[in-house]
Amino acid sequence: MNQIDPGTPTWLAARNDRTAFRLLLEHGPLTRSRLGELTGLSKPTASQMLARLERVGLIRPVGELSGGRGPNAITYGVRTDRITGVAISILDRAIQAVVVDAVDHDHPIVQIATDVHERSPEGDVRAAVRAACAEAGIDESTVSRVVIGVQAAFFVDGDELSFTDTLPGWPAVGARARIERGLGLQVTIDNDVNLATMAERSAGAAQQASSFALFWIGDGLGVGLDLGGVVHRGASGGAGEIGYLAVPRTAAPLAPAANDFTDLLGGPAVARLIAGDDETLADVLPRLAHDDVALSALADRVILAVNPLLAILDPSMVVLGGPTGIAGGTRLAELVAERVDPSAHPKLAVRMSGTGTQPVLLGARQQLVDQIRDHLEADISLAT
Repeated sequence: MNQIDPGTPTWLAARNDRTAFRLLLEHGPLTRSRLGELTGLSKPTASQMLARLERVGLIRPVGELSGGRGPNAITYGVRTDRITGVAISILDRAIQAVVVDAVDHDHPIVQIATDVHERSPEGDVRAAVRAACAEAGIDESTVSRVVIGVQAAFFVDGDELSFTDTLPGWPAVGARARIERGLGLQVTIDNDVNLATMAERSAGAAQQASSFALFWIGDGLGVGLDLGGVVHRGASGGAGEIGYLAVPRTAAPLAPAANDFTDLLGGPAVARLIAGDDETLADVLPRLAHDDVALSALADRVILAVNPLLAILDPSMVVLGGPTGIAGGTRLAELVAERVDPSAHPKLAVRMSGTGTQPVLLGARQQLVDQIRDHLEADISLAT
């Protein structure tokens, strides 16, 4: 972006244009008159702002608004066809993806199966982008970036992955570089629970929490750590990998054979807790909310994993997420809260996740919306 001297007419015009652009993002399509009202600027100045933004391709006329007598007023909206991105969640046996644009339209989510014999970072992402664009009716050439949630730890500075059991064909080093080189996209890779934690902060149960831990309970386990609005990833990206932590001796009466917390609370363990050995976690979770005995037994196990988090982090809130946490609902959160030592943590709140069934994609979408808007705003100086 060109440097503009503060206080000059060009600088003032660029500042006004950014304000107009943000208002169009916030309010949707606006007329010249309404934009003038929202900015407090005159109609001629509003017209100039719209003309400059249209000239560089950031907005376009999208309709007309009848005002009674006289010609209809033209409404202007942000263009969503110029730059898009794709949010991707790579699961154990499938990939989920959705197109993201500057105004965060709700495009359809697609799910494609993975082939364990033909996996690679660029291959997985290429398939996800193509499927998402085809489902949304979006030109694939408009996709400039992706945000990818993986069930692994990712160290950004070294482009390094660890705990990659669900990523066959992905190298330990250089996955991001391979995708960028092979597909020509800007790539952000993050741990899936970290992305879900960002979504919980912005749109879920922890919006007002000073700090919180998102305990993801599903086939695998993970913890997202939000400390004052910043996700803590650790020195090598491995913070929160609680599934590998050895269980305490107090777990022996509950699960004598459990060595780590995955043995205690992972998918197979919870499935056995609810229904025995013959069903999967996905099979049994719909019954969990109606099974008081199973909920109580599950809470006995969850508190064993939560206690170390409380002792080390002392967060103001613990959020129970992931498939099991969501299936357990508010009742599971209440039962876990009852098992917290009130003398040690008198101000702790325990809540069920409030981000819905696609928290990883939601977190990735939010990152992409910010990235796309920042990119478009950088072009505003060209309009002056």
